[in-house]
Amino acid sequence: MDEERAGSTLRPAEGNRIAQSACRLCAGMCGLDVEIDPQGRAVAIRGDRRNPVSRGYACIKGLTLHEAHHSERRILRPLRRQEDGSFAEVGWAEALDDIAARLSALVRDHGPDSVGAFKGTLNYSNFLSNAMLPAFLSALGSTAYYSTMTVDQSAKWVNVERLGAWAGGKDPFVLSDVLMMIGTNPIVSLSTFNFQLQNPVKSMREARARGLKLIVIDPRRTETARHADLFIQPLPGEDPTVLAAILRIILAEGWHDPEFCERHVDGLEALRAAVEPFDEAYAAARAAVDPALLRAAAELFARPVADGAVLRRKRGTAASGTGPNMAPHSNLAEHLVEALNVVCGRYAREGDPVVNPGVVGPRQPRLAQVVPPRRGWEHDPQPAPSGFGRIFGERMSGALPDDVLTDAPNRLRAMIVAAGNPVLALPQTAAAQQAFAALDLLVVIDPFLTATARLADYVLPPRMVFERHELSGRDYEAIVTFSPFAHYTAPILSPPEGAEVEDDWAILWEIASRMGLSLSIDGEPIDMARRPDPLALMELMTRRSTIPFDVVRAAERGAVFAVPPQRVEPAVPGATGRFALAPADVIAELAEVRDEVASPVPGALRFACRRMREVQNTAYHHLPTIAQRVPFNPAFLHPDDLSARSIAPGERICISSAHGEVIAVARADPDLRPGVLAMAHGWDDLPGSGAANVNRLTSTRIGRDPINAMPVLTAFDVMVAPVEA
Repeated sequence: MDEERAGSTLRPAEGNRIAQSACRLCAGMCGLDVEIDPQGRAVAIRGDRRNPVSRGYACIKGLTLHEAHHSERRILRPLRRQEDGSFAEVGWAEALDDIAARLSALVRDHGPDSVGAFKGTLNYSNFLSNAMLPAFLSALGSTAYYSTMTVDQSAKWVNVERLGAWAGGKDPFVLSDVLMMIGTNPIVSLSTFNFQLQNPVKSMREARARGLKLIVIDPRRTETARHADLFIQPLPGEDPTVLAAILRIILAEGWHDPEFCERHVDGLEALRAAVEPFDEAYAAARAAVDPALLRAAAELFARPVADGAVLRRKRGTAASGTGPNMAPHSNLAEHLVEALNVVCGRYAREGDPVVNPGVVGPRQPRLAQVVPPRRGWEHDPQPAPSGFGRIFGERMSGALPDDVLTDAPNRLRAMIVAAGNPVLALPQTAAAQQAFAALDLLVVIDPFLTATARLADYVLPPRMVFERHELSGRDYEAIVTFSPFAHYTAPILSPPEGAEVEDDWAILWEIASRMGLSLSIDGEPIDMARRPDPLALMELMTRRSTIPFDVVRAAERGAVFAVPPQRVEPAVPGATGRFALAPADVIAELAEVRDEVASPVPGALRFACRRMREVQNTAYHHLPTIAQRVPFNPAFLHPDDLSARSIAPGERICISSAHGEVIAVARADPDLRPGVLAMAHGWDDLPGSGAANVNRLTSTRIGRDPINAMPVLTAFDVMVAPVEA
């Protein structure tokens, strides 16, 4: 197992040395020991056993980062598209001059919103680039900012804007009695914010040993579900039904927190009435689960526990992942997830300790009050050409093709893509390809020729993680690490001999400089006369940090710092914010779900998205170790479903939906519930690759949510048939 590999000690070969660094592929940011040979090449990686939070763990993705650095496919010099569609190398100065001139002309002729940017998954954990990209767009005056967030789990952002949020934060993992996880598998994905993401198996075992109870709701008995006290295995897409039923039981039994609801919640009785039709018998029949499990889940999550002579409310939250967030009614599902936390009062209260006040970000007050809903998408003064408003300053990625192809004066004409691959991330791949091919200018910053890069006018190669200065992120530090931990890493590798690569952030600075723009980060202007030093930029971005940057930088393996303690403070005088538990559109959608009439397609299976341990979305599938372990994107079916269709494991099958079809290789998965076919997103179906890009089964329009343009990427019907030899 990866955990066992990671926990072993890295003993370098004679003449080699060990350098310390950290993975930056996901929010776990595990510490790494990297073995480097005398020629300066990384030859092996293990988890850093002295890292105080990851404690020797690193998944297979982090353990193969050296293969990415030294890959034969890595782009080492800028590429420019030729008239025949091929690429040729070009010098940096020539490329940047041309890009800046073309962007300036577009802004002059069509306005700043004609130029946009897309932030990919790997940009989030790139400390400087993550800040420089929005700074570039802001200096340009453009509102055309997109990211993976709005095509992955944007229902969470809608939820904050429509339901409200708690300024004191949720019950932290380390103080939780019970957790409920719906359609998420953090032991593999490392992306669920109510769970300790570092060394996940060990963290889960430790939490279970201290008494944590775990409820998992998922169509597959996932790696996380194997640790659960209670497991419910519904049909994909039935999360609103299951959650409404659980809420109904909690409210009927009085297991909610009436005092919290009285003080902070509007719409409790309206929600109670709306979930009343979702009784256990109905929900169990529709979701194909045991009704007793619904009641057991409600009781385990919400029923107060005896503490001496009094009843004590439980602590711990419900949280979801891509399962509910990519399915039909995703915003409703997320609303019901958070409604569980609201009615049960699963938030930090006045006087509670803040387990991680933060290290590199400025200390923020934690207040025992509601941040009221504001529904910002309804009041956006500059909606996108597709008509959708923005949420937290970002446009809806699900409508990005429309923003390019719509015949409108403010349509999108140029894009900069940073560390992302939207052609594979967006629905209905052919539409995404058409949109990116129609741009007047497409610039992709990436070390590899991805599906998006293959359509670019310029592909600009960045330094990779071991070649640049890095710092653990400040934006999410308090919710991905349950201790005040931070980690700076210096460059430990030089780019390959003869390479001409630049830091991602520096590429954006160079373009801005040539365009005559003035960049600012956190309101502080950046010197545009001379390229800044990366350490100086980090100093600027951490000038209000709890621990000075030079102290963080001196901690070679990262550290849990002795920050001043923080507690949740009382609400500010006159605070009137309340959770909106039952907005009219939520209640209407609940009624719509209850009125749906099932019309099963004979012989159809329900598609379900799933994560794979070996890959992070669209990145690095081609690395030798990864390609050996997962050479293609398999289609997982229950053995009974394979047998019923006379399909053998390893056989090629055709999977078709109402919108398209793909060819995949069948695999048996007894942990999957019968009637379901599960696959991962993000695979590039190059000819001969054997991979299957499941977004070819989806639509940019059918089922798209009217608030956030979220497409339906899971929980739809597919037909399966063997492929003739």
